[in-house]
Amino acid sequence: MKVLIADNLSPSAAEIMKARGLEVDVKIGLKPAELKAIIAAYDGLAVRSATKVTPEIIAAAEKLRVVGRAGIGVDNIDVPAATARGIVVMNTPYGNAITTAEHAIAMLFALARQIPLADRSTQAGKWEKNRFMGVELTAKTLGVIGCGNIGSIVAERALGLRMRVIAYDPFLTPERAKALGVEKVELDELLRRADAITLHTPLTDQTRGIVNAQSIARMKRGVFLINCARGGLFVEDDVRAALDSGHVAGVAIDVFPKEPATDYVLFGRDNVVVTPHLGASTTEAQEKVALQIAEQIADYLATGAVVNAINSPSVSAEESGKLRPYMRLAQEIGSLAGQVTETGIKAVTIEYGGGAAALNTRPLTSCLLCGLLAPMLESVNMVNAPIIAHERNIAVSEIKSDRPTEYQTLIRLTVVTERQERSVAGTLFGGDKPRIVEINGIRMEAELGPRMLYIRNLDKPGLIGRLGTLLGNAGVNIATFHLGRREAGGDTIAMLEIDQPVDEALLTEVRALPHVLQAKALRF
Repeated sequence: MKVLIADNLSPSAAEIMKARGLEVDVKIGLKPAELKAIIAAYDGLAVRSATKVTPEIIAAAEKLRVVGRAGIGVDNIDVPAATARGIVVMNTPYGNAITTAEHAIAMLFALARQIPLADRSTQAGKWEKNRFMGVELTAKTLGVIGCGNIGSIVAERALGLRMRVIAYDPFLTPERAKALGVEKVELDELLRRADAITLHTPLTDQTRGIVNAQSIARMKRGVFLINCARGGLFVEDDVRAALDSGHVAGVAIDVFPKEPATDYVLFGRDNVVVTPHLGASTTEAQEKVALQIAEQIADYLATGAVVNAINSPSVSAEESGKLRPYMRLAQEIGSLAGQVTETGIKAVTIEYGGGAAALNTRPLTSCLLCGLLAPMLESVNMVNAPIIAHERNIAVSEIKSDRPTEYQTLIRLTVVTERQERSVAGTLFGGDKPRIVEINGIRMEAELGPRMLYIRNLDKPGLIGRLGTLLGNAGVNIATFHLGRREAGGDTIAMLEIDQPVDEALLTEVRALPHVLQAKALRF
């Protein structure tokens, strides 16, 4: 079997794969057409961030079984296209964590002491000592948005600098916050109190543009902003206006919406520090991720073992066919619950009834936890989801019951958060078609589509008409409409499949309708 290393990895990666009996070619800097012309000969592909694994590349990859990304983000890999072709996509979610966290701290120091600008001035022969008055970080408050793998390391380093650390992360439990030594707060409070704010979240529908005119207005005057996470978390025009007004004192950026970033709206400013996506660029980190991805690719091609897969659970070949529809059902149940959960998760109970109780439920639980955690976490996958849940002190329990029910098979998820308890149950129609049959004790039969609108409301006349009119006026077509209620006049849940995306402005209008308690745009 042959593996192509298409980006610059440590030479040790090729040596590991060769030692496992694989034939390895190292061809760095291939143009898309050149990669497309040769990819059909390879069973495995190892990349970093430079090589773009597009649908066109995947379509030409006749033998390709695995794509390994030496690093965390897989933005350069079309995961849906790979999944459709049965290609496993792996990453190395932990190898870059320390390096990226250290870079964020370095960027904070660069802003606080104006190091890049002072360096340029001094090397130009000037001695502008009075110009560069810095800010002491001791006793200042650092706000960490996203306190997962990297964010928690940043928090630990900041505490070592004698800073106060406050964190916003819906999945951060009070127990985990206490163990880290940080104060868990809501986003509004973080924005109000922080002297500096560092972002460590994935780019999702919930986090896109999280730093915007509205959030900046709630920040302290003179705040520092650091983004070493993902391009797209800033609304750049709003940040520029805040820099112009002095409301934001300085910005440090390592990631950009489009890379390479040869032209950027914040370039050329004295109070902006930028680096070319260097978060993972240390010798130690690159050695770690190269060795990890080489081991993972070799293990998969030699034995079928799946480690750190983005799109595939840990399942043996014999079980895969039987479990596949159940895995899809579990993923959908978890994703639905995760997307409508807004506070930290404390406990999860998964009940398997009927035919599901007789299966190997470990991969099903992994799928369900992956769906539950993925809306807010970047590196979660079906393999590491149970580990992440454990690290975040989320108690996970399974219950199996072979008692007869009205459904031949049933999976029910109950999520306990800091504020409430929520449940979602589903079954398979025709043996392989997932259906949601219950939400919070309210019965319904809903097939999930790519775009869904979730609405919880009071059962009062006129709401459906107003909702349909509002969506129609916005050009949003309703494909299916599923409705269930607890009792007349009581709680009601509607699940609408829609053909067009719903933006935040339209969601705000939906939430403003009489008797609407909650409205969420969901993606599956």
